[in-house]
Amino acid sequence: MKKKPDPYMTDEDSPELGEEFFKRAKPATDVIPEIVAAAKRARGRPFSDNPKVSTTLRLDAAVIEHFKAAGTGWQTRINAALIESIKNPARRRRKPAAD
Repeated sequence: MKKKPDPYMTDEDSPELGEEFFKRAKPATDVIPEIVAAAKRARGRPFSDNPKVSTTLRLDAAVIEHFKAAGTGWQTRINAALIESIKNPARRRRKPAAD
């Protein structure tokens, strides 16, 4: 009859790590610093130097339809159009002079 496997030692090639192993162990930052640094890197979108401000803006439906018709990124394109309007004051409409 076969001997029952020891539930705490199921793999002879990978024995349980003992106290002696941990006495000699080094921190991962000493052994593989580049991997540890990569794992600690910030996740997600990087912080912007010029963050956007959330606001509510009421626009004509035709304006929204025009920008949405070109696909995703329509809000970014509206923002770009407004910035272009600021940069080119000659293109802005002027109020008519009062008579």
